[in-house]
Amino acid sequence: MSDQEPSSSQEPSKTLAQRAPEVAGNVLRQILEFAIDGNMTIPGAKDAAARSLQTRGDHEAAVDWLIRQHVGLAGAQGFLTNLGGLLALPVALPTNLAGLAIIQMRMIAAIAHLRGYDVNDRRVRSALTLAMLGEDEVRKQVSSGKLASTPMGIATAPVFDPALEHSVSERVFGGLGAKMAGKHVVVQVAKRIPLVGGGVGAAADGYFTYALGQYARREFIRRRG
Repeated sequence: MSDQEPSSSQEPSKTLAQRAPEVAGNVLRQILEFAIDGNMTIPGAKDAAARSLQTRGDHEAAVDWLIRQHVGLAGAQGFLTNLGGLLALPVALPTNLAGLAIIQMRMIAAIAHLRGYDVNDRRVRSALTLAMLGEDEVRKQVSSGKLASTPMGIATAPVFDPALEHSVSERVFGGLGAKMAGKHVVVQVAKRIPLVGGGVGAAADGYFTYALGQYARREFIRRRG
């Protein structure tokens, strides 16, 4: 009897570990679908890209506008917590983090769409998700062998790799949590400084969004003629 106790006590943790990629994938899939498709009040990535191109008349100018627009949205804390339909979105993330992830994913997807990528392709969707880690973290993960390729490599791969998608989802989901924890520390420190208050959180969100936009611009090279 005593010989069997360790194995039975390890079963629950083993099951949770096995389910981690699935849980992360489901959460990020919901965020990605919301970002790409939008809803009645928030246009999706394709619509945002089309409007930007129509307004600016040039693909690169449209990318510039998309980045500026989403940096502004990321800095608007009230907007993040009041996205239409966001509160009904069953994602296991704090509202602010889910809202910021949607805005950043929408921006990245819109840039990729403008550059000629099919955002409905599962390879491209895995690449969009991976881009959320940011350039430095992606480079680190690829160099260490924890990930096989960059967003560009995944988007243009000859076939879709479900195992890679699971790995990407798990690492990006963990990265979002780490990013929120780091931001929380910065905001708490800033609150102790006179004349510096809640604007630090908005500035941090805007800065991270700008950095992701520039990374997406470099990573998703133009495929349109």
